[in-house]
Amino acid sequence: MLRSFSYVTDHTGFCGTIKNSPSDFVVTEIELPKHFLRDTRAESLPKTGEAPLDQSSPGLQQPKKLRREPPGPCAEGCGGGAPSPSERDPSWAGGDSAASPHNTQREGEPELKSGLEEASILDSLLGKPMSELLNKFACDLKDAWDLENNADSVTGEFSLGPILDKKNRAHLHGAIRQKFPFLGTVTKDNEVIVKGNADYRELCQLVTEKETSDFFKFLDAKLENSTFSFEPDGNKEHRKVVHHFINRKFGKVLETKSFTVTDVNDQPNMSIMVRFRGKSWSRKRSAGGFQEKQDLYTAFTLQKENLETLEAIGFLAAELGVLPSDFSYTGIKDKKAITYQPMVVKKVTPERLKEIGSKMEKKGMRIHNIHSACQHLRLGQLKGNRFDIVVRDLKHHSHDSSADLKERISEAMENVETKGFVNYYGPQRFGQGQNVQTDQIGLALLNENMVKAVKLFFTPEDTDDPVNNAKRYFLQTEDAKGALLMLPEFKVREKMLLRALNRYGVNHEGCTKGWLNIPHSMRIFYVHAYCSKIWNEAASYRLKIYGSKVVEGDLVFSEGNDESVSLNDKVHVVTAPEESANKYSINQVVLPMVGHSIKYPSNKVGQWYHERLSKDELQMCKFRVSPLQLNIPGCYRPILKNVQNLSYFLEGSEKGIEIEDNHLNESKVSLHISFDLDPSCYATVCLREIMKCDF
Repeated sequence: MLRSFSYVTDHTGFCGTIKNSPSDFVVTEIELPKHFLRDTRAESLPKTGEAPLDQSSPGLQQPKKLRREPPGPCAEGCGGGAPSPSERDPSWAGGDSAASPHNTQREGEPELKSGLEEASILDSLLGKPMSELLNKFACDLKDAWDLENNADSVTGEFSLGPILDKKNRAHLHGAIRQKFPFLGTVTKDNEVIVKGNADYRELCQLVTEKETSDFFKFLDAKLENSTFSFEPDGNKEHRKVVHHFINRKFGKVLETKSFTVTDVNDQPNMSIMVRFRGKSWSRKRSAGGFQEKQDLYTAFTLQKENLETLEAIGFLAAELGVLPSDFSYTGIKDKKAITYQPMVVKKVTPERLKEIGSKMEKKGMRIHNIHSACQHLRLGQLKGNRFDIVVRDLKHHSHDSSADLKERISEAMENVETKGFVNYYGPQRFGQGQNVQTDQIGLALLNENMVKAVKLFFTPEDTDDPVNNAKRYFLQTEDAKGALLMLPEFKVREKMLLRALNRYGVNHEGCTKGWLNIPHSMRIFYVHAYCSKIWNEAASYRLKIYGSKVVEGDLVFSEGNDESVSLNDKVHVVTAPEESANKYSINQVVLPMVGHSIKYPSNKVGQWYHERLSKDELQMCKFRVSPLQLNIPGCYRPILKNVQNLSYFLEGSEKGIEIEDNHLNESKVSLHISFDLDPSCYATVCLREIMKCDF
């Protein structure tokens, strides 16, 4: 990808190989100081820097159920206030999806008081005699249901008499329904009436009584961000009946979806998950009045090996029963590497995240430093990245007659540390080695050629595996449903797209809806890849015609913390007198990432941009793709970047022994190099400048 691009240094360099194994390329994200994430539950959760969650962790040997106190009841006859769950996602309505809610533990399940504790509450609210009469009514009603010979028994009522104190009435409603979930309660003129719950009895005909009881306790508690899962059910028609019942009876407050789970026999199965709809949860009512909703966020550090960032998120989302868009992160990390990066997931508790640690290890991930957070992360919201890299198979370039390889390495390090490197986007930005590069998909989206973009997206690689076989099948047949069945569960983006294509067809409208079905961050990724490609070519052109001299019409960026000054106002066009006075250095020159709100250099480079965009039929492009809700304002990127905290040493074939002598046995020596880079800088690009070879 970078083979014809420029260098800023003039040393000879050397050859070698990188990424021979993931452990040869370790990336650690450097967080911003005073990071906004805070541990609001420090007394019960791991502190930053604790050991990773692995199988040696006691927390994974005996995973505990998530327990929460239910909110105090409020409105009479409603068993609590208005629900306040996570933000609703429209894609939840209907259909099967790739996710795995925990089968035995209900995320967000309330801490239900024991029967004795509820009995004591009822005794204190009603007095022991009335409490015993209520218990007898409940037992008689249940016996009548069990005999199934008294259809009218559900209509029987029992009066608890007038309860004048409103707060006591509210507590009473909640206590009764938690102890007797098959009962319903209402208030009439301060009198509390108890009767059988017909909905409870109907659901008992569809699922086990334990599931029914647990479901109604979940419904009554109305805990924010909570979910409930029925037992695995392989009968699709039966699942449809359960979906229909819940949507018919509780559709205004609940929504359902089927997820792939692993049953007790470690076999794949389906389970229905239930959660509260977002509209009902805009506010949460407590005893003290209304309180604004707060989303649930959990922060963690993701360690992954030989996985793409989005692929890792797909695995996590499937296991947690949430959407990939519920995860936020500051940047995409290398695949063939061991990487560490902060993430935040919405709608998942720290306890729930801890439970999946051992499962994720089998997929090449570890989860560290789990703690509560107050908001999500944003792309680019990091200080930089630390790289620890091993270069193996060291040797001279074929044109280099020098016998001193160690001297070549030393001069390369000193040169790049002093002069920096050309700030290209690395080949991994574009899908290195793939038949279709990500920038090609981005160009099709900018041209609003939705069908072409979809077919590029599903272009397979030349390998025989389930993913590429599914892509190959789709391109040959346009059978979205068949391809969907062939794809592994973790291929979240592909499955999201195919579901929409199956519903709307492989035409312009269907493909547009397909792209809208994947998260915005994924859609914009492809467009940004195209913009990155143009920037790379522009940087090479700029250095080819002007070199390191700052000339009239160049753009330079003036640093400043004044947020009232717009980005364009911080970018200055170099004048002729400033060029003559050598006022600026090449390190201050920036080039635009194409978009609708940037200005171009007023020299040959600016003209080059216009010609290059015309070549791709984007001369009239407004860099807004309204059908896909994409807005590309553009930005500015420095041509050169510097490396920080550079260090290195040579190691012999016997690991741990550093090489001191000047003459190296090339085949037995490896170079260990460490450095820090700013956000959006690529270590492979820096290494390219050091070694003077492409990867």
